[in-house]
Amino acid sequence: MEEKTIVCISCYYKGYDFMDEMKKLGNKIILVTSENLKEKNWPWHAIDEVFYMPEMKPSVWNLDHLIQGFSHLMQTRKVDAVVALDDYDVEKAALIRENFRIPGMGQTTHRYFRDKLAMRQKAKDSGINVPEFTAVFNNDEVNHFADNVPAPWVLKPRSEASASGIKKINSKDELWNALDALGEERHLFLLESFKPGDVYHVDSLTFNNEIVFTSASKYLSPPMQVSHEGGVFRSKTLGMQSDEYKALKEVNAKVLSNFGLMNGATHTEFIRSRDDGKYYFLETSSRVGGAHIPDMVEASSNINIWREWAKIEDALLRGKHYEISKPTEYYSGLIIALIKDKEPDYNQFESEEVVKFLPIDYHVGIVYKSTDSTVIQERLDTAAEKIYSEMLNILPPKSKPTS
Repeated sequence: MEEKTIVCISCYYKGYDFMDEMKKLGNKIILVTSENLKEKNWPWHAIDEVFYMPEMKPSVWNLDHLIQGFSHLMQTRKVDAVVALDDYDVEKAALIRENFRIPGMGQTTHRYFRDKLAMRQKAKDSGINVPEFTAVFNNDEVNHFADNVPAPWVLKPRSEASASGIKKINSKDELWNALDALGEERHLFLLESFKPGDVYHVDSLTFNNEIVFTSASKYLSPPMQVSHEGGVFRSKTLGMQSDEYKALKEVNAKVLSNFGLMNGATHTEFIRSRDDGKYYFLETSSRVGGAHIPDMVEASSNINIWREWAKIEDALLRGKHYEISKPTEYYSGLIIALIKDKEPDYNQFESEEVVKFLPIDYHVGIVYKSTDSTVIQERLDTAAEKIYSEMLNILPPKSKPTS
């Protein structure tokens, strides 16, 4: 079997299962990662070569140097695929593919999975519900939006992962103060209506333009709330026969089809408005979900999204058919929180529904699994109460520098 060469790009420590599976399938793995991640527990048994990039600031590399380094690498190695393991790496991988004519998502399509302004405009043009939004390039357009869309609004970075850098705005004066504070970085943001409601995430796998796996879940503590107020991150999967799951599966398929995703893993978020009950598109990404969501998905479905994504990439490289196993239909839940101690005492959380305790320094992390959705909710509620009362450590949210 011919060995294929896969370059994995990651400025965060993640993708262990992906690289391990790719190696098992008979491929050569080259990892390009940040210099400060040298000591992480990468799957060294699966990695044939590793190259390090210095960070200019967290997750940011000098892209000219990346291209120069890749050019040198290509002189003696034939690269068959470039894979971005994190949201921050999607742009880097697309840039490399475009420059070196390597198959896969290019810079035009990648914007729909990285730039929140581009993805909102694409969703709106595709007839998908989105909260009212505007670019903040032009003063008149900003004023028109503020005069016609009731506050509160949300000022969001166009390219930050998760809920970092998001600011809730309650008045026009507050809006202009926030925009002025952004200075030269103003164009990197967008403004949208704040819609109270329940937030969901849909985690999918796509092969040859067909969605072959869908898991839908509901955040019990929305990421924005946890990011800004501190607290406990919780999510639980939805039953495949539920109305919520069916509605989310349908709108998720519409997003991926219109956005042009052909292959790979995606993590997409929606909000169900309290006002009208409709599902609104929030954002999508061409990657596996973070915050240990794959552990929760695997607990409910027996599908490891990282490993299945590797199998998809391998099948594409070899022109093979790919088929996924039939998922199991358990309910699962996830809870993660920052705590004061480096290692939590997990004995107090023991129950027959625990699938695993997550080994994260200064965090408590638990994945639950059951045939009963109510039991999952009870376990998550009980654990949250215990964490809040005895263990929680809240740090202030990181403020984005304005210069």
